[in-house]
Amino acid sequence: MRLNDPPGHLTSEPLWAGLLDACFSIKTYIAAMLAYYIALRIGLHRPYWSIITCYIVAQPLAGAMISKAAFRMMGTILGAAVAVFAVPVFVNLPELLSFILGLWLALCTYMAMLDRTPRSYVFLLAGYTAGIVGFASVNQPDTVFDIASVRLQEILIGIATSAVVHALILPRSVSVKLAERVGDILRDAERWSRDALMANDVGTLDRDRRRLALDLHELHHFAVQLPFDMSRLTIRTAVLRVLQDRLSMLLPLASGIEDRLSQLTQGNAALPGITALMTDIAAWLESDPGNPAFLMTAEALTTRAIGLEPHVDMPWNWQNALCLSLLDRVQDLIRIHRDARELHAMILSRKVRPSASVADAIAKARAQPLHRDHGLALRAALATLGTLAVTTIMWIATAWPDGSSAVIIACIVSALYSHLDNPGPTAVRVLYGTVAAVPIAAFYAFVLLPQVSEFAVMATALAPILLMMGSLQARPATLPFAIGLMLTLPGLLGLNDAYDADFRTFANSAIAQVVGVGIAIFILNIASSIGTRASATRLVRSGWRELAAMARVRGAFDPATWISRMIDRVGMLTPRLKYIAADPTQPLLDILVDTRVGMAIADLRKFQTGAAPGHARQIAIVLRHVEQHYTRLRDDRPIDPDPALVRAVDLVLIRIAALENPEQRRLGVLALTSLRRNLASYAPPPARLAA
Repeated sequence: MRLNDPPGHLTSEPLWAGLLDACFSIKTYIAAMLAYYIALRIGLHRPYWSIITCYIVAQPLAGAMISKAAFRMMGTILGAAVAVFAVPVFVNLPELLSFILGLWLALCTYMAMLDRTPRSYVFLLAGYTAGIVGFASVNQPDTVFDIASVRLQEILIGIATSAVVHALILPRSVSVKLAERVGDILRDAERWSRDALMANDVGTLDRDRRRLALDLHELHHFAVQLPFDMSRLTIRTAVLRVLQDRLSMLLPLASGIEDRLSQLTQGNAALPGITALMTDIAAWLESDPGNPAFLMTAEALTTRAIGLEPHVDMPWNWQNALCLSLLDRVQDLIRIHRDARELHAMILSRKVRPSASVADAIAKARAQPLHRDHGLALRAALATLGTLAVTTIMWIATAWPDGSSAVIIACIVSALYSHLDNPGPTAVRVLYGTVAAVPIAAFYAFVLLPQVSEFAVMATALAPILLMMGSLQARPATLPFAIGLMLTLPGLLGLNDAYDADFRTFANSAIAQVVGVGIAIFILNIASSIGTRASATRLVRSGWRELAAMARVRGAFDPATWISRMIDRVGMLTPRLKYIAADPTQPLLDILVDTRVGMAIADLRKFQTGAAPGHARQIAIVLRHVEQHYTRLRDDRPIDPDPALVRAVDLVLIRIAALENPEQRRLGVLALTSLRRNLASYAPPPARLAA
C-alpha cells in the first residue's frame, strides 16, 4: 500500500491478494491431479514425483512458471545423464561414488550462486537430480537408466501439465504485471529526482533511494522472465533492459546532484537561475507524460541548463567548477527521465515509435552484468558437499535401508538455502513443514486412503491439504514451510502406482526425511552462515577492489557495466541495511559514492587519451593515489584519502582549468571535481580556485 492510496485500499488490497493466492492454489491443485492421473494411466512406478514437480515449478506469474519449468527440465536431463554415467562405473566403490556425486552437487551449487538469475535453477536441478537418481539406484546399478528415464517422465509430465493449466486458466502475464509496475517504478524515480532537486530532508531522500534500488532489482527479475511470456502484450526484453540502464544511472546522478546543491548552498552562492531551473524541472517531472509538449519541455530545460554553465572565458574558481558539475548532471537527469517516459510508452503500446537515440540503445541492449562473489559461492558449495558427506557416512555406517532418502533431502535443502547470509532460520521452517507433514500423511495413508477406491474420490480427499499447501506456497513468509510439506507429503502418502502402505516403511521414510533436513540445518549453520554484516561488508569490499583495478589498469572500460554491477550491489545491500549499522543510511551512501568515483575514473581515462603528455602523466599520478587509497581501505578502519591525493587532484585541476580547448577543459574539470567531492568532501576548496 502507498501513502496516497484511498482509505478503502487498506481492506481491498489484502482481499485481492487473498483471491489471487486462492486462484494460484486451485490451479496448482488441478495441475497436480492431472499430472498424477496421467502418470498413473501410463504406469509410472512413483507418480507422486509428478505432483511434487507441479508444486515446485508453480509460480503466480505464467511467464515465471514457464521459465522455471523450462530450466527444471534442462537441469533434470543434465543431472540424470550424470547419474547414468557415474553409477555403473563406480557402483562397487560406494565411497568414491558418493564423493563424485557430492563434487557434482558442489560444482552445480557454485555455478548457481554465481549465476543469480532464474537460470540458476538449471544448475540446482542438475546437482540434486544426479543424487536423486544415483542414490536411488545404487543397490541396483543395472536399473539406473530405467530409474533416470522414469524419473524424467514423471517430472516432464508435471512440467507439461503445470504449463498448460497455468497458461489456460486465468493466466497472470509477466508483461501485464510489468506494465503495471513500471508506472509505479517511474513514479518512484521521479519522486526521488524531485526531492533531490528541491533539497528535501535526508530521511525522505534515503527512503527514495532505497525504494528505487529495490525497484531496479525487481526489473532485473522481470527481464529474465519476459522471453517466456505468452500474453498478447509481449514486451521486448531489449526495451526493458534499456529502461534498466537509464534508471540505474539515476542513483549516482541524483545523489551527486544532492551533494553539489548542498555544497553550493553552504557556500552561500547566489544561484537564482539554477534555483529556478531546479523548480521547473521538478514541475516537469510532475506533469502528464501524455502531454505532447513533454518532449519539447525536456529539450527546453536541457538548453537552459547548458546556458547556465560557466562561460569558457570566465575566470575559473571552485564555485564555477561545482556549478558545472551540477548542471552537467542535471542535463543527464533530464535526458534519462525523458527516455524513461518514452520507454514506458513503448511498453504500454507497440504503436509508439522510439526516437533515434532510444532506438539505437534498444538495438545495442544486452543483459546487465551482475555482482559475483566467488568466495561465498565456494562456501555454499563446500557446505553442500559437507552435508552430503555427513549424511552418506551415516547411511553407510548404519546400513540404513532408507538412508538414501536422508541423503537426497539433505542435499536438496542445502542446495536451496546455502546462498543465504544466515540460512538456519529459513531451513528450520522447512523442518517444521517436514515434521508437520508426518502426522498428516499418517492420517491419510492409514485412515483415509484405504477407504478410497476411485481416483475422483481420492482427488477430492487430497484437495484440502493440497489446496492449503498451495496457499502457503503463494506467500513468501510461509514458502519454506510449504516446501517442507511438498517435499515430504506426496511420498509419505504412498501415492504410487498401487496402494502399499506399510507402517515400518512409512516410519523409516518419515525419520529419513526429518533426519536429512536436520543434518542439512546443522551443516548450514556451521559452514554457510556468515551473518548479514559480513555479507554486506563483502559487497562493499568488492567495489573497492574493482575501483583499485580500474585506477591501476590503463585502457577503456565500460562505465555502464561498472554501474550495473554497483547498482546490483546496492539492490543486494538495501534489504540488509537495518541489520548492519547504527546509521542504516551510511552504507548505501558510501556505495553510491564509490559508484560516482568509478564514473569519475572513466572520465579521467577518457580525458587522458586525448590529453597532452604532461597532463596525461599528471592524471596517471592522481589515479595511482586513488588505487593506493582503495587498496588500503578496511571496513573496520575507515581512513581519509592521503593528503597527497588531494594535493595531486588540486594541482591537476588548477592546470586543466586553464586549458584553451573547451571540450578537454570541461571533461577534465568535471571528472576531477567529482573525484575530489567524492573522495575528500571534508577538504576545503583548492586554494587557487577558492575565490
